[in-house]
Amino acid sequence: MNRLVIVSDAWHPQVNGVVRTLTQLREQMEARGVEVTIISPADYPSAPCPTYPEIRLALTYPAAVKARIEALQPAFVHIATEGPLGIMARRACLKNKWRFTTSFHTRFPEYLRERLPIPLAWTYGFLRRFHNAAETCLVPTQSIYEELTERGFDTLRVWTRGVDRDLFRPQADVDLGLAHPVFLCVGRVAPEKNLEAFLALDLPGTKLVVGDGPDMDELKRKFPDAVFAGKKEGEELARHYAGADVFVFPSRTDTFGLVLLEAIACGLPVAAYPVAGPKDVIGATGAGVLSADLHEAALGALAMGSVDPDTTLQGFSWEACADIFEDILTAIAGAKPQLGHEAKAARIASAG
Repeated sequence: MNRLVIVSDAWHPQVNGVVRTLTQLREQMEARGVEVTIISPADYPSAPCPTYPEIRLALTYPAAVKARIEALQPAFVHIATEGPLGIMARRACLKNKWRFTTSFHTRFPEYLRERLPIPLAWTYGFLRRFHNAAETCLVPTQSIYEELTERGFDTLRVWTRGVDRDLFRPQADVDLGLAHPVFLCVGRVAPEKNLEAFLALDLPGTKLVVGDGPDMDELKRKFPDAVFAGKKEGEELARHYAGADVFVFPSRTDTFGLVLLEAIACGLPVAAYPVAGPKDVIGATGAGVLSADLHEAALGALAMGSVDPDTTLQGFSWEACADIFEDILTAIAGAKPQLGHEAKAARIASAG
């Protein structure tokens, strides 16, 4: 197992959980001696995704993607997204009998339904066919595993996530210049994040939103008392976490929510709905309050005070994430010959 190709329609400069997960996975696998190549929209001409312009859609042909993978001669192919590149890579793998794994990161059916009246059964049917063709489909939580199993997905395995504890950490000296208590929400300012459920709450102190997106102007107009700090990254983002008192996560559709781990790593208790993602993270860590009443959860989390990331985040690490991925690839390697050897044998046979 020395060469891995990851195909993803989500990649830098996007800032989201998919990109963060794949970036950390590449670093972890390379540290273990695996050569990793990312095939992404950065490799091709691209166009903005309708209603989601931060995402670029690659403009290329299936034959080009197939040729790129074949030229790389990987031992493994991992298809991370179900967009144009993912579809073309899957087609190439099936056509050439190259084994591959996939991962389920995003509830596209629900996100799409927020914008267009498309039945969930249609889009979940597409996703089921897409992922069931893989050797293994990696899912972020046990809750998502159970939901997808009920929808007919198979070959699923839970794939945990991690957090950079050097960057995201408690900091006692941070002053954001805001009235306390500070209730913080970090994420894309978009319909699927359900930010209005947070911003409409009657809470003491300050409601602070960190992030950017298409709903920014409307929400600023509708909730003038809230503070919108825009997109933050790196140390600046970590300081916004550390300067808050409670992290509020109003999303009902995220499959995990890496921001949950980042908040907990900075010592913040979390308030969220009891849905997939928060149920798995907060249920495992005890670092917050889950309730169908988000106001109740927010005040309950405030009453908790700061949490200890050293005790609450055990088991959530990028090393554990890479361990699971490596275990899956090792099992596949033991069952079948490597893709590169298959492709080489096919070329020799066709040349002879």
